[in-house]
Amino acid sequence: MKKFLWIALIAVLILSACTPGQSGTQPLPTIVLDNGATAVPQVSQPSGANVAASGSVVPARQARLTSAMGGFIKTVHVTTGEVVSAGQVLLTFSGQEKLAAVVESANLELLMAEQALQTLNENAGLTHADAQLRLANAVKALDEATKRRAGKSYQHGSESTIQQAEADLIIANDVLEKAQEAYNAVSDWEDINVVKAGALSALANARKAHDRAVANLNYLRAMPNEIDVSQADAELAAAQAEVEAAQAAFDKLKDGPDPAAVQLAEARIRNAQAQVTASQAAVEDLEIKAPFAGTVIEIYFYSGEWVLPGQVTLLLVSLDHLQIQTTDLSERDISAIQVGQPVQINVKALQQTTPGHVVEISALAETLGGDVVYKTTIDLEEIPVGMRAGMSVDVFFGREE
Repeated sequence: MKKFLWIALIAVLILSACTPGQSGTQPLPTIVLDNGATAVPQVSQPSGANVAASGSVVPARQARLTSAMGGFIKTVHVTTGEVVSAGQVLLTFSGQEKLAAVVESANLELLMAEQALQTLNENAGLTHADAQLRLANAVKALDEATKRRAGKSYQHGSESTIQQAEADLIIANDVLEKAQEAYNAVSDWEDINVVKAGALSALANARKAHDRAVANLNYLRAMPNEIDVSQADAELAAAQAEVEAAQAAFDKLKDGPDPAAVQLAEARIRNAQAQVTASQAAVEDLEIKAPFAGTVIEIYFYSGEWVLPGQVTLLLVSLDHLQIQTTDLSERDISAIQVGQPVQINVKALQQTTPGHVVEISALAETLGGDVVYKTTIDLEEIPVGMRAGMSVDVFFGREE
């Protein structure tokens, strides 16, 4: 009987390769054999089913968990086959103490930045008052500088003071002449003579008074020198600049804190927040957590080992939701398959058949033994008792009603 089946199979293959209108290298369609053995019973295909394929049971969700940072593994918290919950820590890297200090530093900078902005807002009234006082003082200083500069454009003395100085000089000249005459009258006397000494003293005092009167009159009639004028100009320019600066500062604060200072404080806060987020993310990267509830299937590294960034450390699968994936659905049959199409699944190990429907058709083809195949994914209407991931199945595609 077995010999007959093998001869029949060879004949079918030869006829398929020689079908008119097809190339000799065209992939062969999927063939389902039944040798009558009781281990795999004949499965009746649904009405209109004309496509069959092999497949396997796979978890609907699985994850190969990696680390963005890598480093030395400190602790592996699970074992192979352990059931874990979503968010549970599976593996921890070393370096938590160092990164914890970075997080604290970032939090401190954020706190200081927030306090700086708060202080800026709280002191807005006082800052406004200071700016107003500065402006008032600047205006006063400008007025004084303007007056001093104006004074440098005229003689040192006013008309009345010059006239007074001229009169003082006339009197000094008269006193000097009389003192000179009095001394001349006794100049031939002995030097020890008291009258001569008194006349000489009076003459000296008259000369000093005369010299002071001349100097005073000359000063009052004179114009300020270039150095005095330049100094007055500089003082006036400085006073004008201070008024402009004080006015600008006052204008900025009339509606609240300085907008530029507020903008800088807010930028500092944003930067500190980014530093906190980055440092906290780095701390989180030291732990690998389960993205969903499932079973740890494989552990690739253990405590004390070094892991490069991106290397797979654990394999986690969800065994609560099992699906079917085909392995050899030919490109010639893919046009007859649609999402939502009903299927019948024969689980070989359980000798059971259960219904399902197509939920996904791969957009890219694969090559299997020279044949171009497409992977399809199938959800089961119910999970047979005892079905496990990795079991092989036969898939019969029915016609969508």
